[in-house]
Amino acid sequence: MHREGISVTEAITDAAAPATASRKRGPVVAALMLGMALAALDGTIVSTAVPQIVGDLGGLSIFSWLFSGYLLAVTVTLPVYGKLSDTFGRKPVLIAGIVLFLIGSLLCALAWNMASLIAFRVVQGLGGGALQGTVQTIAADLYPLKERPRIQARLSTVWATSSVAGPALGGLLAGYADWRWIFLVNLPVGAVALWLVARHLTEPARPRTAVRVDWPGALAVFATGALLLTALVQGGVAWPWLSAPSLLLLAGAGVLAAVTVFVERRAAEPILPGWVWRRRTIAAVNLALGALGLLMVAPTVFLPTYAQTVLGLGPIAAGFVLSAMTLSWPISAAFSNRVYNRIGFRLTAVIGITLALLVLLAFPLLPHPGEPWQPALVMLLLGAALGLFQLPLIVGVQSTVPWSERGTTTASVLFCRQVGQSLGAALFGAVANAVLSSRLGGGDLNDPATLTPSAVDAAVDYVFLGAAAAGALALLTLLTLAPRRFPVLPDGGS
Repeated sequence: MHREGISVTEAITDAAAPATASRKRGPVVAALMLGMALAALDGTIVSTAVPQIVGDLGGLSIFSWLFSGYLLAVTVTLPVYGKLSDTFGRKPVLIAGIVLFLIGSLLCALAWNMASLIAFRVVQGLGGGALQGTVQTIAADLYPLKERPRIQARLSTVWATSSVAGPALGGLLAGYADWRWIFLVNLPVGAVALWLVARHLTEPARPRTAVRVDWPGALAVFATGALLLTALVQGGVAWPWLSAPSLLLLAGAGVLAAVTVFVERRAAEPILPGWVWRRRTIAAVNLALGALGLLMVAPTVFLPTYAQTVLGLGPIAAGFVLSAMTLSWPISAAFSNRVYNRIGFRLTAVIGITLALLVLLAFPLLPHPGEPWQPALVMLLLGAALGLFQLPLIVGVQSTVPWSERGTTTASVLFCRQVGQSLGAALFGAVANAVLSSRLGGGDLNDPATLTPSAVDAAVDYVFLGAAAAGALALLTLLTLAPRRFPVLPDGGS
């Protein structure tokens, strides 16, 4: 009987017949690209429309929860989805993630205030955890190590396209229609991705076995993160840093962190198995990409507001300032294999993060008031540098483990990056709020009319200095912890 679709086993064994394998993989690769587009478009569109969302719903002092709430949900579910994909296969996990992400998108479009929008962004994040981890895992499954730059180049093209289309579309909808449409555009994209996955991706049959998912550990991580993020976001704004609420929240986060360690050490199937930290290569990549997540909050969250408030640009033009980074990043990543194939994964990443550190330090030196091309050039250089940093680490660490551990390994790497982003959204939000409160003499941060260009400029400068510190941490991690040569398995573990 004729069977449509391609299994990951066929994708590897068809390596001897690349033309046939390429035709079989085509619809699945298209589905992965659309799934990646959901995440890429979501981030760039929402960032661009923040001023309009706050103007309609209010809640400027808690707007960073639009990002930290989403990222927290993604973070806590990534390891769970990674373990489930290693057990049940990638297909059911990816389908469930797409469906949940689309439900969250629809609910976001129906939000009536900032609190409801944040809650529905959490629902989106519960689906986003499955999308992010499973797409990267399937991409590594489909291609042996020598051919992985091909799929990574295609996924990079998605980021490049989204970097241009996302800010432009977000600015267009926010400026001339309604910001709610930035969530509704996910629905047709997700529907097509869902159809392609359901129809064309097949996997080998797996024996039905009892699965023990570490739900107590996942809940402990979620609770710890929620308390810590609340303390960081609201501290210095809703109450003083040394007040009882801040101290109680920080103390509670510390206690829950200890409980989390206790629970994870005794779990039969912890959400992050101990071997991902005992293996030097994986541990180093986890920490380096955690620092990358922290670093990335500065441009993606704060730059659009900087462009509109400080430079006086409209939503569409502000989006294009950010798109300079997301355009050069995937192009650099697509060509990074020519570098790491010659000098190795670690050295390529060291070069990338060193260049990124220098670019981040240059941002506070921009003149005020400046010209739009100046931050756009900084973002273009930053994207090129980070393309050399991130992709070699992900491809390298995936190539050090066999297929049966790739889902968990990929999830652990993305988990640490998301932890960094979640903490960064809260930490840099707290830094920005503290600077704004100081410059505005305690003015109402919920009223956009009270913001002055000089105050926003100062706040964003401090945020970029914090991002530079995160870049220095990533560099130090690679130099001290990562092995000079990654222990790559034969044919990249395929």
